[in-house]
Amino acid sequence: MNIYENPARSEWEAICRRPSDSNPVVRERVTAIIDRVRADGDKALRELAEEIDGRCPESIRVSDRAVREACRLVSPDVRDAIKAAMGNIGKFHKKQLPKEIKVRTAPGVTCIQRPVPISRVGLYIPGGTAPLFSTVLMLAVPAKLAGCGEVVLCTPAGKNGKIAPEVLYAAKCCGIKKIYEVGGAQAIAAMAFGTESVDKVDKIFGPGNQYVTTAKQILGGSVVAIDMPAGPSEVMVIADSEADPEFVAADLLSQAEHGRDSQVVLVCDSRDFASGVEEQVKRQLRDLGRAEFAEAALEKSSFVIFRKTADMVDFANEYAPEHLIVSTRKPYKIVDDITAAGSVFVGDFTPESAGDYASGTNHTLPTCAWARSYSGVNIDSFIRKMTIQEITREGLEGLSRTIVSMAEAEGLQAHANAVKVRINEK
Repeated sequence: MNIYENPARSEWEAICRRPSDSNPVVRERVTAIIDRVRADGDKALRELAEEIDGRCPESIRVSDRAVREACRLVSPDVRDAIKAAMGNIGKFHKKQLPKEIKVRTAPGVTCIQRPVPISRVGLYIPGGTAPLFSTVLMLAVPAKLAGCGEVVLCTPAGKNGKIAPEVLYAAKCCGIKKIYEVGGAQAIAAMAFGTESVDKVDKIFGPGNQYVTTAKQILGGSVVAIDMPAGPSEVMVIADSEADPEFVAADLLSQAEHGRDSQVVLVCDSRDFASGVEEQVKRQLRDLGRAEFAEAALEKSSFVIFRKTADMVDFANEYAPEHLIVSTRKPYKIVDDITAAGSVFVGDFTPESAGDYASGTNHTLPTCAWARSYSGVNIDSFIRKMTIQEITREGLEGLSRTIVSMAEAEGLQAHANAVKVRINEK
């Protein structure tokens, strides 16, 4: 871990820089995969599965029978947990549903903003070292609440050649009927273009490895909409001497265990507190099953010490973390000044893992400082805002001088004429 004590503001940009995940070899491979899927559809998906995973699924689409059989393998405790989390996520996201807005902006002029669900959405659920069945809930619950007509899900099989039963159970609970055993960049390409088996969608959601992320970035600029730019997971903890070093260390490790490219940052007010957290990290690390991932992430992570609360706040806004935990004596003195974070967790008993699973907020969040300009996934992610307007003859007469003057000033005579022909009509 790197330790910085009262760094000058001129150093902040370098400290906040994420580990580079730009890899020209990965981009070249992903581009080739995209081209193959676009050209050959299902044939390419089967060939790529054989080449990359060493096995080809019997059927790209997961059968209802396979879903039923997988659901029987899910333990009662996990079933109950999935249903409880689904309920909380549903409560929070249901309150976000927008209403139609209707405004009379001038006599005879009515403007409407109508929320319209995206018709077809695709969800990507990673299935590698940690199959994220919680992400099924985070994406499918708001998609269903928003009224998306078609929701499809792509996920790869694990090392045992099977999709994690919990992923299929969560999908069934959410009413997803179209599930495909496809992973990696080829899954993103399949949903973007459509194949004989996989339906084409209008927008793709979900996290993934660097191949998945690169595919979303390439296709998101030209073929299909995506939820947001994404990168490795990250957390920042702001703590003072009143915080519990054991809690803070646990929060840092809960994010570090995601993967080798994750990043964790502690911002605190004393060297002694930083040392206490460091000791706790070493102690807790010994008991983790994914310690090797956490250790690799910690090598690229930082402890930053500031004496002033204002510097802590400014540094947090500069870093713009995916997750921000504030564990201080008066947390809202900090939280109320935070302007750039994907999701904020307040107080000693609000671990980031609560948001990952069951508190109700969404865990699909902007990383790599994109929190400065992007929101995390929410109901609006699955909805478009369409405007409607209706103008009476009297209303157009009232607007005509304004419209004609502006159109002619811009040199757009046909725009002006579209008004004139109506007003001058006998």
